[in-house]
Amino acid sequence: MSTTVIVSGATGFIAQHVVKSLLAKNYQVIGTVRSTTKGDHLLKLFNNPSNLSYEIVEDVGTQGAFDNVLKHHPEAKIFLHLASPFHFKATNIEKELLEPAVNGTKNVLQAIKDYGSGIQKVVITSSYAAIGTASREADKSVVVTEDDWNAITWNEALENPIAGYRGSKTFAEKAAWDFVKQNSADVKFTISTVNPTFVFGPQAFEVGQELNTSSEVINSILKGSVPPTKGGWIDVRDVAKAHIIAFEKEEAVGKRLLLNAGRFNAGLLVKIIKEKYPQIELPDVKEEVISLATIDDSKTRKILGFDYYSLEQSVYDSVKQIIDARK
Repeated sequence: MSTTVIVSGATGFIAQHVVKSLLAKNYQVIGTVRSTTKGDHLLKLFNNPSNLSYEIVEDVGTQGAFDNVLKHHPEAKIFLHLASPFHFKATNIEKELLEPAVNGTKNVLQAIKDYGSGIQKVVITSSYAAIGTASREADKSVVVTEDDWNAITWNEALENPIAGYRGSKTFAEKAAWDFVKQNSADVKFTISTVNPTFVFGPQAFEVGQELNTSSEVINSILKGSVPPTKGGWIDVRDVAKAHIIAFEKEEAVGKRLLLNAGRFNAGLLVKIIKEKYPQIELPDVKEEVISLATIDDSKTRKILGFDYYSLEQSVYDSVKQIIDARK
């Protein structure tokens, strides 16, 4: 019998790659989706394999949201929690970003504690946003590691949607570690988190109407608008791989896996696209030196033990997919 893995938010950008990797390794996968329409679409994308099914969770932030999923699948051994709001369009930051992220994480862990007696390992998709503090990112003398936490406060997170996103990831991840600590007598499962920087790379399938937030950076450059974006980056296929290693390798238990392949800015992305696709008209951007804090992710790289995609490959694969979708 193959091991059963529950993947929350299974239709998301990273989650589809995770599901693809799990199916390739013959895991039995239960994806949670928001509606029957989304669930049926997911099955169709993967050609209805026998080892993929879905459960509906309309709103991760509602109390008891995941109870039935765990009740229906006592055979499940692994839970990968990828469902969390990620967009910069929020008008009510507390209600749209902070509370759903924190409550969604607590709901998952509570449901596992109450009804998931078979669950041995939980992996939570967090973010580099929960590690790096915005004010320190611009300081070249700072070294950021897996042990750091974003120092953002709840009130600071309410200032704008970007701060709201950073706060949502920070408070949700803290809530997870606190839950395990506070319920140590009853909790039978371990947790690990995956903390990627900007996630680039192709969609798992065709490009839809709306790209995920990181891919939209590349898409907007192709449309002639260069966002003032810079930071760390990692390819989505490496993020998917890390989610699986996070529960397969014992060394990853109880760890925060900081995923970062390097630093980038919009000028570097434009340069890479121009080199490969000279026929595309792109805006001229003065290439600036990337001056940011150093990310030391050596502990994570040692646990993962594989080489990451290059920025060139990640960008080329994304651009090709976007161009093909326009034909």
